[in-house]
Amino acid sequence: MLWHSLLMELSAIMTSPTRTKPEPPQLADHPVLDMLNTVCMHEGERHDFWQTDTDVVDWLVRAGWLAGSDESDRGDQALLMAARDLRGIVQVLVAQRKAGDRLSLEALNGYLAEAESYPQLVLGEGREPSLVRVRPRHSARQLLAPLAEAAAEMLVGADFSRIHTCANPECILWFYDRTKSRRRRWCSTSTCGNRHKVAAYRKRHRR
Repeated sequence: MLWHSLLMELSAIMTSPTRTKPEPPQLADHPVLDMLNTVCMHEGERHDFWQTDTDVVDWLVRAGWLAGSDESDRGDQALLMAARDLRGIVQVLVAQRKAGDRLSLEALNGYLAEAESYPQLVLGEGREPSLVRVRPRHSARQLLAPLAEAAAEMLVGADFSRIHTCANPECILWFYDRTKSRRRRWCSTSTCGNRHKVAAYRKRHRR
């Protein structure tokens, strides 16, 4: 009941500022789709989990895009604005790709143009060398560069017949169907899937 608990926490925070903020769900089975799911529907209204630079940094750390929350919130909200911009760009591209429409690539290519990186050799505990990529973080867009690259890779290589939005018409969450049967319909079987079953049960008994 992860999503149910999340919604309960979200309701509580709107009435009690002392409560801990709820975290966005990570149930899409794809990290880029998890980014899109940082916006959800709550009581018929859209809720954005990203309200500050710190919210974005915390999500990047939790999702594994940053090793630690070493990026300070300078109060200028540059990271927030860039993250929301990138999310909107990817949202449009995923919808276009899913529909088979012509892709609007210019905006995402702008982020990719700033995705500078260079290789570095490092020694592990066993003194065996490994190759890692170091990325500058001089701007908000550079900080988001790995996520932009992942979005580009998904647009090129993902099986879009497996990418869906939840079958619940009141839900806007995305997911990647990795089931063998390819029949996943819900963002979560314990929430939207369960609600559908309950509604169908009540409908049958009313008849």
